[in-house]
Amino acid sequence: MKTLMITFLLALCSTGIYAQKNNFQLSSHILDVSKGIPASGVKIKLEKYAEQSNIWTFIDEKDTDKNGRVTDFLASNTSNKGIYRLTYYTSEYFKKNNTESFYPFIEVVFEIKDSSHYHVPITLSAYGYSTYRGN
Repeated sequence: MKTLMITFLLALCSTGIYAQKNNFQLSSHILDVSKGIPASGVKIKLEKYAEQSNIWTFIDEKDTDKNGRVTDFLASNTSNKGIYRLTYYTSEYFKKNNTESFYPFIEVVFEIKDSSHYHVPITLSAYGYSTYRGN
């Protein structure tokens, strides 16, 4: 009975910790389609555009994880409406993999219009890329 009670308390505590985890409105994912694997360790910079001044403002910069993902751009507890730019620094990724490439970086500009989740994936190869709004 004591073991069951301890297990229940640990489960309850871990649920509470999980429930307190921040939610984020923007994520990205890079898949190296030439290899069929995620592109890990790629630096991604996020900037926001100020339409009044025509200036991009730095927001954040992160590296993709082992699954090629960044899941925690823009906390969703504030309004994030606006025009954003993600810059994917692909040159170093290809250099690490001894692969010659054409694009030293990729810029993707998009607009957040509401409070829903925005996912911006990239399918990448040394001489091409594609992007779309994912979910």
